[in-house]
Amino acid sequence: MTPVKPALLSANRVHVAFPGLHGAPDARAVDGVDLGIRRGEIVALVGESGCGKTTLARALLGLVAPTGGGVVFDGRPLEYSGRSLKAYRKRVQLVLQDPSGSLNPRHTVYDAVAEGLRIHGHRGDEQAAVAEALSRAGLRPPERFFLRHPHELSGGQRQRVVIAGALVLEPELLVADEPVASLDASVRGEILALLLRLRDELALSALVVTHDLGLAWNIADRVAVMYLGRIVETGPVEQVLTAPRHPYTRALLSVLPEAPGDPVVLTGEPPDPSRVPPGCRFHARCPILAGGEAERAGVAEACRTRDPGILTGDDTVQVACHWAAAR
Repeated sequence: MTPVKPALLSANRVHVAFPGLHGAPDARAVDGVDLGIRRGEIVALVGESGCGKTTLARALLGLVAPTGGGVVFDGRPLEYSGRSLKAYRKRVQLVLQDPSGSLNPRHTVYDAVAEGLRIHGHRGDEQAAVAEALSRAGLRPPERFFLRHPHELSGGQRQRVVIAGALVLEPELLVADEPVASLDASVRGEILALLLRLRDELALSALVVTHDLGLAWNIADRVAVMYLGRIVETGPVEQVLTAPRHPYTRALLSVLPEAPGDPVVLTGEPPDPSRVPPGCRFHARCPILAGGEAERAGVAEACRTRDPGILTGDDTVQVACHWAAAR
């Protein structure tokens, strides 16, 4: 039996809460998450807007300190001193969804990619490093792009410049927040193929944050589905997306164009992280509970009153659902 590799980056019972205004309850944006990412692995973190996935990504990057739990990178707890974070962010780089907002319109492509090298005091050949990063990102010949400005590039080319700016520091892990959301459909596949190629060529790890389960299917080794601050289902992407067990995952999948049957329309109010309900946090919107299936399975009371608990961060198929566990 092949031993399981330890996680390169892991969240251990991470909580992130923001103070409420005018005496309101704290907003529990991340409410207890275990999640591991191994070397050379792409993990998709999926959920609708407001579920806490971007806040979790920011906590993993050290941009926001957890209010509970912690982050471990390469076997060591993440420290929040300036020097430690600077060293950490050389090894873990962020790729944002909007390349137009990420790139300074006054800077050339060369300066945009070289910025990280200058921040981290790179001592080698800067021009060679920039050229190699642009080439790896698919902008060839790289010298042709050195003096261009963002407005002279297509959306896909701008996103490749952003990726080159991350690659130039030779990171071990990328955190990509909706990396193709702002791109045309014709370009999305090219950027996803680029991320897969970088994983294969450089043994890069990646956390891809997205609301799109179709994107997760095309790029990820493993998927983690997030709802109201918690991971509610996780496992290898093929197993989770071909046989989803959590009603929320089923609802997300049902709206994909190729999904069989009618889309599942979730009732009730969108999740509010300052008012996490008792029991299963999805129960107020759960079609299984509303349709009587949970009652017939004998778990309706548990759905309303008993927290299913925090899933572990390993690669096994797991679900935080009383009804799924009873089947």
